[in-house]
Amino acid sequence: MANNKVLAQTTNADEPSILETQTSTSNRLQKLLIEQNKPEAALEISERSRNRALVDILSDRSSSSVVKPLSTEQIKQVAKQQNATLVQYSIINDEFNIEGKKQTRESELYIWVIKPTGEIAFRSVDLKPLWQKENTSLADLITHSRRTLGVSSNYLKGIVILKHPEQKNNPSQQLQKLHQLLIAPIANILPNQADAHIIFIPQGELFLVPFTALKDTKGKYLIEQHTISTAPSIQALNLLYQRQQKIQGVAKDVLIVGNPTMPSISLKPGESPQKLSQLPGAEQEAKDIASIFNTQALTGDAATETTVVQKMPQAKIIHLATQGGCNDSLEITCGLALAPSQQDDGWLTSEEILKLNLKADLVVLSSNDTALGKITADGVIGLSRSFFAAAVPSVIGSLWSVPDKETAFLMIEFYQKLSENPDKAAALRHAMLATMKKYPNPRDWAAFTLIGVL
Repeated sequence: MANNKVLAQTTNADEPSILETQTSTSNRLQKLLIEQNKPEAALEISERSRNRALVDILSDRSSSSVVKPLSTEQIKQVAKQQNATLVQYSIINDEFNIEGKKQTRESELYIWVIKPTGEIAFRSVDLKPLWQKENTSLADLITHSRRTLGVSSNYLKGIVILKHPEQKNNPSQQLQKLHQLLIAPIANILPNQADAHIIFIPQGELFLVPFTALKDTKGKYLIEQHTISTAPSIQALNLLYQRQQKIQGVAKDVLIVGNPTMPSISLKPGESPQKLSQLPGAEQEAKDIASIFNTQALTGDAATETTVVQKMPQAKIIHLATQGGCNDSLEITCGLALAPSQQDDGWLTSEEILKLNLKADLVVLSSNDTALGKITADGVIGLSRSFFAAAVPSVIGSLWSVPDKETAFLMIEFYQKLSENPDKAAALRHAMLATMKKYPNPRDWAAFTLIGVL
C-alpha cells in the first residue's frame, strides 16, 4: 500500500544539521580564498560541498574505491570531455548586524565559468543591495519570477495558471532582473555560437530558475542564444558521464508511457484517497512519440507499475507522460502515477526508482515539478536524483506544472529532432524554439530542463 512506502530522503536524522554546518564552513573558506585571490582553490571548495550523498551513491555504482573530490585540473577535464562551458554558482551568506541583531543574509554570488579549453574565469556579484535597498533577496526574486509567469508547483498535471497571478511586475521585468544578476556578469565570456553547450550548476534556490527563459536587455531569451542544460555538480556530471560510457548501446528498446489508468491518492493527510484525473493529451503525446520510433506506447490499463518497471531495464529511452511530481503535503512525497494492478499500487515512488539498475541513456518525465524536490544543502532530493541513483545519466524534468497541449507539441518536436541527432540539449533547444513560435508565453515552453550528461 502507498502509505507504507517511506522515502529515504536522508541517511540519518542528523544529516541536515551536518550539511548546514559543512555549507557554512564551505562559505567561509570560499570567501577567504577569494579574498586571497585564489578563485580556482575556491572553486574546488565550492564543488567539494555539493551533492556528497549523490556522489557517494554514484561512486558505489561505478567503482569500489572511494571517489575523492575533484581537483582544478580534473574539473577542467570534465569541461573538455563534455565539450561544454560549465557555469557554477555559489551563494555566499554572511552575518550582519541589522537593527541591533545578528542576522544571516545573502552577501555575494560567486560565478565560475570553466571553458572546454581549460580556461577558468571568476566573477563576483554583490547581493547586499537587494535587501539593503530593494527590500528583497535572490530567493524572493526567483519566487516572484515564477508567480509573474503565472505558474505554480502542483502535483496534478494540468493546473498551470495561478488564480491570482502577481501583477506587481510583468514576467519580462523579473526574468530580466535575474538575467542581470546571473548571466550579465559572465555574458562576455560565454560562447558566441548558439550551438555551443552551456551546463549550469546551480545552488540552493537557483535550482528553481528557468535559465532558458532569462531575458537580456534586448528582449532575447537565453535559449535563443545558447544550448543549455543543468547538472547537480561537476563531480556528479563526471560520474554520470562514466556511467554513460559503460552502458552505451547496451539497451535497445524505447519505452513510451502515456495516460495510464490513474491510481488514487490522499491530497491532504487524513482525507480519503481520490482517483486522479485522466490525461487524454498525454496519451496522444505518447502515441505520437511512439510512432517516431516505430513502437507501441503503453497507455491505460496496460501501463501498470509492474509492467513499466519490468520493461525499464531494456530501454535506452524512457518517456513517462503521466501525473506525478513532488509535494511535501501529499501521502507520497515524490512519485509517478501508473496503472495499479493486483501486484502493485500504481505509484512508482522515488524510493522504488533509486533501487532500480537501469541502462537507459535518457529518462523524460513529462509531468509536473519533476525537476523539483526538497532543496537541501546537498542539492535537490527528488525524482531526478532517484533516476541518477538508478544509473541514468540524463533526465529531462519540469520546473512547474505543465499544460497538456503545449507540452505534447514540445515533446514531439524534441523527439523528432533527437531521432535525427543524438544531441539531447540541442534537441530540447530546437523544441523550445519551435514551441515558443506557437505558444510565446515562457510558462508554455520553458518548464523543462535537461539535467545531467549532454
